Amino acid sequence: MTADHKKDDPKADPQRQAWLTAFYIENHLDHYAYPEKAASDEQVRFMVYTDGQRYHPCSDKMFEAIIERNRSAFLQTAYNRVLERILEVVEKSVSDPWQKNYLEALIAINFKHETRDELLLPSRLEKRLLTVLLKQTQIDDPFLDEKSSRNARARKCMQNAGFKAALDAVDPEALSKVPAFLSEIKSIVGAVEFNRLLACANEPRLWLEDKAASWPKEKFIQLFKTPVSGNGLDPLLSFLGFKGGVDHRHRILWIADEAGQVILDIALIRMLVSWGHKVVMAVKHGPLFTKVDLEDVETDPSLKAALEGVVLIKNPEISKNDLLKLLGSDEDILLFGDGTNEKLNLVLTSTTFARVFKEVDAVISRGLDQRSRFFDTHFQFTQDVFSIARDQDGSLSVLYKPRHPAVIKFSQEDLEAKAQAIIDRMRAAKDEGMTVIFYSGIIGSLPGKIATAKKIMSTFIEHLKKQTAMTFIINPSEYYEPGMDADDLMYMWEIVQRSGLIDIWRFQTYDDIVKAFQLMGRKVPPEWVGKDATYSTGCTKEMQIAMEVQQEHPEMQIIGPSKEKFMRRKEYGVGLMYDRRLSKALA
Repeated sequence: MTADHKKDDPKADPQRQAWLTAFYIENHLDHYAYPEKAASDEQVRFMVYTDGQRYHPCSDKMFEAIIERNRSAFLQTAYNRVLERILEVVEKSVSDPWQKNYLEALIAINFKHETRDELLLPSRLEKRLLTVLLKQTQIDDPFLDEKSSRNARARKCMQNAGFKAALDAVDPEALSKVPAFLSEIKSIVGAVEFNRLLACANEPRLWLEDKAASWPKEKFIQLFKTPVSGNGLDPLLSFLGFKGGVDHRHRILWIADEAGQVILDIALIRMLVSWGHKVVMAVKHGPLFTKVDLEDVETDPSLKAALEGVVLIKNPEISKNDLLKLLGSDEDILLFGDGTNEKLNLVLTSTTFARVFKEVDAVISRGLDQRSRFFDTHFQFTQDVFSIARDQDGSLSVLYKPRHPAVIKFSQEDLEAKAQAIIDRMRAAKDEGMTVIFYSGIIGSLPGKIATAKKIMSTFIEHLKKQTAMTFIINPSEYYEPGMDADDLMYMWEIVQRSGLIDIWRFQTYDDIVKAFQLMGRKVPPEWVGKDATYSTGCTKEMQIAMEVQQEHPEMQIIGPSKEKFMRRKEYGVGLMYDRRLSKALA
């Protein structure tokens, strides 16, 4: 946290705190006010290392301009830039003079209303004004034809004989410096090809000018010499395995940007796939000027051809298990919509976006708009972030922001290893003639009561151990480790639960909870009265698993509340340990 952010602690001033809350509500960033739109804090922490701060999806400079309430020229300039851009769309899309005047007046009225208090982020203003325009004109996407033309030019350029010859050409100087080992030669060849494609993917003339499709080999070779600035190229080449050394095979989230450019991006991605990487590509969910979106992916001929064989993830709320199955499959390139039609906003992106962000090894972000959200902020993230963009002066730069050093990440392999260690203990217990009991109960279903829930479970299980002989009872609360979220825990436990080694699966009853409080010498607090495993979203999922396991292993007993009572908790929130509907009730 910067000194300025420490100094500006809003809790010291109720007026400032109220303004800060109004900022989050007005921009639809408050989960309790907009639970279906804004991500929970848990979901945001899949992507951002917040360290107790409240994340804002904009640059620190923009955030401070709004929070300081000083009517800054910086904020006004940003607002006016948005207005000019929207009016340009009106000019471009509407030919009837009366309708054009009407829309310009309507946009101006909305602009004045939305910016009056200077609470709104320019990106949110842009989205709202664009939405007004599209609804009034019934135009689905005013840039559809332009994006299609850009993609067609880029694809035609890549089919150019000059492009292919230049990409395959050998630099004579390199021949005099041939390394002694084939692995080093391979790394150098990979780095050269990557750098050449990188230069092309950041040259707008390839998708904005028709004549680029007939460029000679020499012009492309000249383009390949484009210098790269920033601190990120060497770390990126090392991460991708183009610096030699150990085998590098990574999962990468590639956040695409502009139409036309995306065709060259796909060529880069396919090249990375040939090196053993798996890439998950994110595009906009809906139209946003010339940004590539899902509609383009599904309808644009050039883009569809470039994406042949790519798997589209259509579920905006994919589960961790289903995502890991896809990431572990033979499908090398996956694609999905980020859940928004505005500039990168990690609070409003979909559950799928958050889960992908969490499960990959690094993020490659394209363009200056996204760069400002990753690099012009004091926040650090849960993954290494690389930004590739063409700067305002036309130069190419690659920036690198390492993930926060305090981030604890449990990989799929980590969780599977932990599950296997528990399974080994279960198998050893059975070999000794013991009965294996798995105990499912409330742990996180009452927000803020996790410590009490773990104490209840541990107290009751100790009581069970004293009452029974030759039993091995699994207490899930003992296996929680700092940094684990509900997604991690449920994935690990499902592996254990489907092992076929459980003799008795016991689900917590209210009597269990009463007994635990009696053993602790306490009365049952009001929030625990009447509660049992059916109150837990996690236990509901576990009951479904238990019934499936029992089909395969009929000898396994299920003890606890009736199965029918479990059906009320189904909305398992991302990163949450409780039913996401509860957050509405608690708001």
